[in-house]
Amino acid sequence: MSFIQLEPNEARVITWFGKYSGTFSETGFYWINPFYGTKKVSLRARNLDAEPIKVNDKTGNPIMIGLVLVWKMKDTYKALFEVDTQTMAANPNTVGSDTKGLMNALERFVRVQGDAALRQVAGQYAYDNDNNEPTLRSNADEINEQLEQKLDERLALAGIEVVEARINYLAYAPEIAAVMLRRQQADAIIQAREKIVEGAVSMVKMALNKLSDEEIVELDDDKKAAMVSNLLVVLCGDDNAQPVVNTGTLNH
Repeated sequence: MSFIQLEPNEARVITWFGKYSGTFSETGFYWINPFYGTKKVSLRARNLDAEPIKVNDKTGNPIMIGLVLVWKMKDTYKALFEVDTQTMAANPNTVGSDTKGLMNALERFVRVQGDAALRQVAGQYAYDNDNNEPTLRSNADEINEQLEQKLDERLALAGIEVVEARINYLAYAPEIAAVMLRRQQADAIIQAREKIVEGAVSMVKMALNKLSDEEIVELDDDKKAAMVSNLLVVLCGDDNAQPVVNTGTLNH
């Protein structure tokens, strides 16, 4: 006589002298014909937090990228008979009799395929650029969706379902990180200067219009040019301006 006990999200793969007979997943305590072979498997979700790997992005820059993956077994037949879990297991003798040995073997398969899918997706996008093209840094949702699709294709062979996959680490490789940081700082400074100049020109224009509309003072072209120059220096300069009081008069 042979008795089996199944907890929620557990299953037993039934074989008859080596031939697959089906998968039993009803929770409870049962008797089974002792001539049937059984292999206990887990249908529960598992988490894989992969270490960051170095890859080249679309532009050839080396980057460090890592992923986190939630997966679970969907097709028990493929998981046991389409993938060589015996060879992948740290202790091959435990596969079939020990659920942990089987799941660890499948996790090794998931880890290798996850690495390959991550390299494939990361190589299709630049880390960052000035164009309107999707990038790894700015288009996380699109990248994660494509990564999940690639993983689904690769893991379908093993009967594994991808519940969620996303990039959880992204950085330039150490050898170029300092250079890229200076580049980002330079881009930020340029953008800030453009904004400052745009605002300064607007303020100078407003000042000239106010002086003209309210007839406070009349300025010829030379004095307007001098005023524009002085205002731009004051508004765009990094240091605080030192005011100079001119007690002279304007010549008309």
